Amino acid sequence: MNVELYMNTLGQKARDASRLVARADTGVKNKALLAMVAALDSSRATLVEANKKDLAHGRENGLDAAMLDRLELNDSTIDGMIEGLRQVVALPDPVGGITDMNYRPSGIQVGKMRVPLGVIGIIYESRPNVTVEAASLCLKSGNATILRGGSEAIHSNQAIAACIRVGLKAAGLPAEAVQVVETTDREAVGQLITMPEFIDVIVPRGGKGLIERISRDAKVPVIKHLDGICHVYIDEQADRAKAVNIALNAKTHRYGTCNTMETLLIHIAIAADILGDLVERYQAAGVELRGCARTCALVPAMINATEDDWSTEYLAPVLSIKIVDDIDAAMSHINRYGSHHTDAIVTENYTLSRRFLREVDSSSVIVNASTRFADGFEYGLGAEIGISTDKIHARGPVGLEGLTSQKYVVLGDGHTRK
Repeated sequence: MNVELYMNTLGQKARDASRLVARADTGVKNKALLAMVAALDSSRATLVEANKKDLAHGRENGLDAAMLDRLELNDSTIDGMIEGLRQVVALPDPVGGITDMNYRPSGIQVGKMRVPLGVIGIIYESRPNVTVEAASLCLKSGNATILRGGSEAIHSNQAIAACIRVGLKAAGLPAEAVQVVETTDREAVGQLITMPEFIDVIVPRGGKGLIERISRDAKVPVIKHLDGICHVYIDEQADRAKAVNIALNAKTHRYGTCNTMETLLIHIAIAADILGDLVERYQAAGVELRGCARTCALVPAMINATEDDWSTEYLAPVLSIKIVDDIDAAMSHINRYGSHHTDAIVTENYTLSRRFLREVDSSSVIVNASTRFADGFEYGLGAEIGISTDKIHARGPVGLEGLTSQKYVVLGDGHTRK
């Protein structure tokens, strides 16, 4: 296969399809999504059979148990894909909404209309259910998309793509509105991220290495985050029970997610009182603890943290703990070592909480709640395409609105500028 020619063909077809999808009304897009639901439901056996090929190939190639678990399709995961589609159907359609319409002194009206981005390229690994998530969000937001899943899920993704095409056809939308790259050649990724004439934005979903490569080499804008080095700061005026529960949940609810706490900061005035309870609970949960010198002085059995610990996303049952003098020291640490993802403060002091909200430079800043809430579903966005730590266009969980942009619209009645 000539990969460059193949990818350019996909790109041109996606660009053409994007114009048709952009003008499709909400009813048509929802009809397509509901038809995908029916197609997935009636194709369960086909999906599972295709997935068995990927699982067998994965085992032959030494994929670990966690990767195989993410790769597997069964009735439960198919039910999850179907429910995800139904949730997207229920979400408000952002396309075409006009806001901030005001009369100007000249008599014209000026406002903003929400519009699709155009063609979105999505690069992801392992989980074939991402194919449905990405396709549904891009379609509902009026975009065409090119999906490049991992080679380990090629058969599963192709089977899911067939169900998506059934849904598009049922609604009279072009099949090219959602295209799944059929080659496993790594060159396809290089082509996808360097086609600004066809692709308007790239969304990578995968490990840090993949995202770093795409961010470095892409010639189109990238919506991404590299790390999830999230913090919880327990202030001296924190409610002790709230602090313990939040700090425990932020770390132990799930270890492998980007919104899991990796560093716990504790005000020196409350450290001696709260550390014993926290350490006992973390140890019961099997969490390895690494502390600064002051933390280790209070808990001698704790491992000494190194400089690298403060800037490490463990994605594992490991937690670094640091005692700080005050909120300024906590925010300084967060802004130096954090990844601008999600950071939380636990305090009953309203003034300090407001300072934390203003001064911590992260895409999600939380008061008196776990960092695990930094999620599109929890924020009321429905499904999300990912989380962005960039400061331009989309920041934080990226849902339907994040896959659109705004243009100015002007209404006049024969007005001319004087």
